[in-house]
Amino acid sequence: MSMLIEISDLSAAYDGIMALEGVNVVVDKGEIVSVIGANGAGKSTLLRTMAGIVKPQSGAILFKDRNITKERPDRIVRLGICLVPEGRHIFPNLTVKENLEVGGHAVKGRALKNDLFEMVLGTFPRLKERLGQHGGTLSGGEQQMLALGRALMGNPELLLLDEPSMGLSPLFTKEIFSLVRTINADKGISILLVEQNANMALDCSSRAYVLETGRVIMEGPSPDVKKSPAVVEAYLGFELLE
Repeated sequence: MSMLIEISDLSAAYDGIMALEGVNVVVDKGEIVSVIGANGAGKSTLLRTMAGIVKPQSGAILFKDRNITKERPDRIVRLGICLVPEGRHIFPNLTVKENLEVGGHAVKGRALKNDLFEMVLGTFPRLKERLGQHGGTLSGGEQQMLALGRALMGNPELLLLDEPSMGLSPLFTKEIFSLVRTINADKGISILLVEQNANMALDCSSRAYVLETGRVIMEGPSPDVKKSPAVVEAYLGFELLE
C-alpha cells in the first residue's frame, strides 16, 4: 500500500483547550484505520482538524504528498477528503435527493455527478425509496446512511467518519458498519474511523490508534490493539461481555 495521508506532530486547541498534542497518524490507500479513546480524548478534534474546520497550532497534514495544513474546508473537500460529522448534521428540511445534491455541489461535470448519484442509491437502496422524503423524517439509521451518501457524493478518496454508530440501535449499528466495509472494499475509498464502540471499530479496521488526553498512547494492527490488556480494561471490558 502507498501512503494517502500523513499527520505529523499535530497539535490543536478546541474552545481554548489543548485537544491534540504531537499526534502522528498515517492512513494508506485502501485502508480502514480506527481511532479509539474515551470521551474528550481528542478524537473528533483530530477529524475536524484534518477537514480544515479546526486550525492546528503546529504540525503538518500531508495528503498525497501535498501539504494541506492551512487549506480551507471547501478546498479540502475538492481535494478528496470528506467528513461525516458526529450527529450526522443532515439538512432536515431538505429531501433526501436535495441532501445528496448538496453533497455533490463541488463535483464538476454532470456525468460524474449522475454516476455518483447512481452509485449512492445502489449502495443505499433505502435512500432510493425515500428520495422525496424530508431528511428530518428519517430514522436515525437512515439519517446516518444519508450522511454517508452525502459524503460519497463529494467523490472522496478519504472518508473521515465521526461516531457513525451514535444513537443507533445494535441492529442499525451492524448495518452501518457493514456498509462502511462495503464502501471501502467495493469503492476503494480509504476510511479513518472514530468510534466510541471500540470493539466494532477494531473489528472493522486493519490498524488502530488509541488516543488519550490528546496523545497517541498506542498504535498497531487492530487485532493486536484489541488483545492489549490495557485496551481491554479501558475500552472493551463491558463490550466483550455483551
